[in-house]
Amino acid sequence: WAPFSSFHHPALRSSAMKLFSIVSLLGSVAATPVPHELLLQVQELQAELSTQRQVIQELQEERRLQAAESESIDDKITKLQEADLGLGGALDSAWLVLCGALVMFMHAGFAMLETGCCRAKNASNVLMKNLVNVCCGTLGWWSIGWALAYGEQNGNGFIGTDGFFGFGFYTRDKASGVITPVECTSDGCQSTMLSWFFQWAFCTAGATIVSGAVAERVKSPTYAAFAFLMTSFIYPMVVASTWGGGWLASLFGVGYMDFAGSGVVHLTGGISGLVGTTILGARTGRFSNPEEFECHNLPLVVLGTFALWFGWYGFNPGSTLTMKSGSDGALAAQVAMNTTLAAATGGITVFLLRYVITHKYDVGALCNGILAGLVSITAGCGNMESGSAVATGLIGGFVYQAASMLLQKLRIDDPVDASPVHGFCGAWGLIAAGLFDWGRGIDHYHGWSGFGCMEKDDGGCQTGIGGTAIGVQFIMILAIVAWAGTLSGIGFFLLKVTGALRYGTHVEEVGIDSHHHSPPKAYALGPNSLSPSKIYSTMTSESEPSTV
Repeated sequence: WAPFSSFHHPALRSSAMKLFSIVSLLGSVAATPVPHELLLQVQELQAELSTQRQVIQELQEERRLQAAESESIDDKITKLQEADLGLGGALDSAWLVLCGALVMFMHAGFAMLETGCCRAKNASNVLMKNLVNVCCGTLGWWSIGWALAYGEQNGNGFIGTDGFFGFGFYTRDKASGVITPVECTSDGCQSTMLSWFFQWAFCTAGATIVSGAVAERVKSPTYAAFAFLMTSFIYPMVVASTWGGGWLASLFGVGYMDFAGSGVVHLTGGISGLVGTTILGARTGRFSNPEEFECHNLPLVVLGTFALWFGWYGFNPGSTLTMKSGSDGALAAQVAMNTTLAAATGGITVFLLRYVITHKYDVGALCNGILAGLVSITAGCGNMESGSAVATGLIGGFVYQAASMLLQKLRIDDPVDASPVHGFCGAWGLIAAGLFDWGRGIDHYHGWSGFGCMEKDDGGCQTGIGGTAIGVQFIMILAIVAWAGTLSGIGFFLLKVTGALRYGTHVEEVGIDSHHHSPPKAYALGPNSLSPSKIYSTMTSESEPSTV
């Protein structure tokens, strides 16, 4: 019975002692005559011995199971972590696919807004350019743009070098051909295809801004070529320097702040449109007969504005890029609230300004004011409080109105005021993101940290970086204007000198739709409906005095 002394469990030690007593008693009984009563006692002791042996076996089995369980605890923790990453990846995928679809729906808003702002005789052409922009832009982003924007930069800080034509988006086993679409890491479980889709929506939106600025006179094949250039090279290079982790991301140890793209998307598109419309020149008769160039369909303008505002809730809240935790949801909600406040404030500001100037209600100005507020808040929607969002929208309204009047003064023809809305308000949005950051005063700075401050290595808040952060925002504005403006200018100028940029005067007068589209007009209100040119001729003839 010596082996029982090695047991450390109290129940095992007690059972061992009882067994030892029983065996000793049996040994003594075996040497003496066995009366009936003693025999009964022996049987009872034997039954107890059997019970004790069973207890010992059960305790030994329990001990074995405990040891096996302790050996597999690491495996269980690993499985739980993998399940958590998988669930987080699924939530992120649902969030970004939904928000990306909302951003894509903004193209419908752009199409309606631009069509309503232009003349009816060019409506089909404007709609076609918006569709072509998405199609050509998609191919440009897939083939070259994504790789330049988000490919591995290998330390150069300016341009990506891999991921062309979708290569490397997933892993394929050479032997079996089985595809592994995503590899989960400590940072999450998002696939490359998910990021490609969400960022594609932003890329094509930036290119569409240009289409409004050059509407009603640029040749359609020319614009298709520019849309490909914009999405495959001009815009991706801006992204590579910013969202792609390039040189602006860590400039002066603080980096830029552009949460959803006031600069990356809107300023890039706005400055490209401004350069394009300047080189292209004004529409024939635009400043000699301005009444002929008023919006032909305000319902479409309002519908497009609401569609864009709706899509902006994918544009801004979706730029959290994740939805794994309560804090992610809270940040998305803060962004949505700031977006709403800035849009409303910008709209009312421009509406009142225009009323003061003209003493009439201007629905088109109200629409552009809303868009001006949306563009202005896009950079700082994730690092400022609601009061600052109102101020951002308010000032954005003034910026838009001043820029619109400046273009009129300079006789620069932008049919939808794309460059004042997206270019000038985009620049203001970058400044506002640094100026209104919700860090304490200008001593602390939050930036990309959201609700928290930018931290030092020891976990404390960095101090004295607010002014530096604002300086970086100005550098970002200059960099985008220089890059996008120069490349767009070169492209449009080369097209102009080769005669491939603009339709002739005759086409402009009769309308691009009737000259190049089938059917020759976008609207057919009835079998006897007149074209806009016939309506104008009829009105003119009726107004002439009779010679009889």
